[in-house]
Amino acid sequence: MKSNEGMPILPVEAYTSQAWFDREQERIFSRTWAFAGLVGDVSEPGQYVAVQAGLNNIFIVMGQDGQLRAFHNICRHRGTQLLRAVGNTKKVITCPYHDWTYSLEGCLLSVPDRRNQFPDLDMASLGLKKASVASWRGMLWVHPDDNAGPVEAWFGGVEPHLGPHRVDELVEYEKGRTEYTIAANWKIVVENYIDSYHLAHLHSGTLSMYDHKRIKSGFEGPHFHFWEPLSREYAADVERNAPTPLVVPAEQAGAWVPMLFPGIGLAENEDSWSVFHLTPLAPDRTRVVVRTKLADVSLLKFASQSIRSYDFWSGRVRGKYDSDGGDDPMASGDFMQEDIYACEQQQRSLRSPYFEHGPSAFKGEAGVRRHQELVMEWLGEEQ
Repeated sequence: MKSNEGMPILPVEAYTSQAWFDREQERIFSRTWAFAGLVGDVSEPGQYVAVQAGLNNIFIVMGQDGQLRAFHNICRHRGTQLLRAVGNTKKVITCPYHDWTYSLEGCLLSVPDRRNQFPDLDMASLGLKKASVASWRGMLWVHPDDNAGPVEAWFGGVEPHLGPHRVDELVEYEKGRTEYTIAANWKIVVENYIDSYHLAHLHSGTLSMYDHKRIKSGFEGPHFHFWEPLSREYAADVERNAPTPLVVPAEQAGAWVPMLFPGIGLAENEDSWSVFHLTPLAPDRTRVVVRTKLADVSLLKFASQSIRSYDFWSGRVRGKYDSDGGDDPMASGDFMQEDIYACEQQQRSLRSPYFEHGPSAFKGEAGVRRHQELVMEWLGEEQ
């Protein structure tokens, strides 16, 4: 595809239509592995997490035997959601509607007034419906199908392109957990993530520590992989310049920023590891939750590293524009706020009768074009 041919792979309706959104929920998000949290989120019997996976709400719970199991979050009586997002059920799972009670292994244990209300009830046939659960690279994953096959088969092709981080050995930075509701279609958010053309421009003042001219990226199956080295100035003494203690050896420093299909981004760099979990909420609304892990070292070492790196960072990170107002995202010096602004402005433009697709950057937006093709393929649409 030539860059001057534009990017008409997906029509405007793909970003605005409820019908498109519903098909994506059914054919993409309900048929792929979904990120459900970090391994440490469910670490003792009774602990659980619930996640929306397309049309399905699924929870992971640890049984009394220490085994992780996944079930559809649906009571077998009237379909009420059994568990909320996160918590500890102790020894049983009880539906809040009519108190039907299940074991942590998914078996139906008791039904109130069973003898009078359900004299012929077959309890054994009404256990919770199973889903698949797996752990991979320090993360928990669920799939609506209880025979989904190994998660490694889904991610196997892209794994060699990921960072060398030992995720299980890092610790979560609780203050680094952030949640955003972005007024844009989920594909616009993904396309922004994998668009390498914008990095040197939108983020000229916030991501200058990386060398955007030496990016290496591509696809393995449906998964996008991306790597770029440090800028020469930052790399000259990265052990001193990094804002927090390194999590990989200095000679391996750089940024690995894959987007695992359909919407799980990883930001793996020299001093941190983050997961960027995207959930479509509506045709024009997307929730993004970011969780970050850092080196497992003392607070003193974090403080010392901050002091060591102060001279390098002082005055270096800045917004793209200057502003007297305190709420201008383009003056914030925060690359996430810059991205959100760009995504939301793009979504607004889609409503204009004057909008039309412009030319596509031959290299920098190749990933965007491929992602759009993948969406078409998963929906079974003709290109």
